[in-house]
Amino acid sequence: MNVCILGNGLTSLTLAKTLVNKGINVDIIFNKKKDKTSYDRTIGISKTNLEFFNREILDINKLSWNINKIEIYSENLNNERILNFQNNGRKLFSIIRNYELINYLTKKLKKEKLCKFKKNLVNKKILTQKYDLIISCEFSNFITKKFFTKMITKNYNDYAYTTIIKHSKIINNKAIQIFTSRGPLAFLPVSDSETSIVFSAKGNKEVNFKDLISSYNKFYNIFHINNFSRFELKMANLRNYYHGNILAFGDLLHRIHPLAGQGFNMTLRDIKIFSEIIQEKLNLGLPLDVSVNEEFEKKSKHSNYIFSNGIDFIYEFFNLERKVKSKILSKTVKFIGKNSHLNERFIQIADNGFLF
Repeated sequence: MNVCILGNGLTSLTLAKTLVNKGINVDIIFNKKKDKTSYDRTIGISKTNLEFFNREILDINKLSWNINKIEIYSENLNNERILNFQNNGRKLFSIIRNYELINYLTKKLKKEKLCKFKKNLVNKKILTQKYDLIISCEFSNFITKKFFTKMITKNYNDYAYTTIIKHSKIINNKAIQIFTSRGPLAFLPVSDSETSIVFSAKGNKEVNFKDLISSYNKFYNIFHINNFSRFELKMANLRNYYHGNILAFGDLLHRIHPLAGQGFNMTLRDIKIFSEIIQEKLNLGLPLDVSVNEEFEKKSKHSNYIFSNGIDFIYEFFNLERKVKSKILSKTVKFIGKNSHLNERFIQIADNGFLF
């Protein structure tokens, strides 16, 4: 059985390793032009997703930095803490540097006999004749532009800023999110002396990111701030997940606001569903054909849509508070957060998504 994956980003590599582990031939076809490596981007992976990654894809424990506490503050309440998530000192999620995970997956895949990296993109006729399944994980190829352009979209008119700060060594296992008057600001530890920072600012006017970090930082003794990246934020949900034996995947299916760190977690949940469908086909000796795509869309589309809109609701909730300059919403969240059962439910949803 032969599968073609279009793109060589994080989603493509993760999906390729999943399929290769099942004894499936995978060709990774990508454009010659390579994106500039970003050293300041990180991803958060939930506890359950990390366990799945280590068990079914590749052991990445050595790349991960564990977080066992999350604190959320509101500037509207004089930077008072409104939510506190922890699980008796146990891990809630882990932070991993993007480029390290991409390099590690690439290194492992290049040693796999069942995986080949190929440059340039051949035409659709050759692709459909040669491969049982074609999976597109990128926006720029002709497959995506022809079949996967109909989306439900929302432009936040926000720009995300990301960087990594270096600071004095501390016990650095607590993630912090501050809902500021200018947008959500997150501190995400990646080691005992480095922390990733993600800030979402309203409007396209560039902000002085370093000054903003300094004004809100009360947690670290910073001695260096790396250069930052800046990119536009949008929400999008693809209307149709597949066309025949061609399937869209990753950010093509769903893009969400980064405030909850759930983007790649949604993709990993999709990979888990896709992996289970593939494994069932292999166990029964059935071919990998359009039925795989049909079943995948049926099992994942509704939950992805609900989850992405849930993240959007959180964004709009605190955005409304920022606009009306009222403390009622933050006080309500703080009150709800004191309920241990609801607190536990929030942790479960962040870890597993919505289970139906």
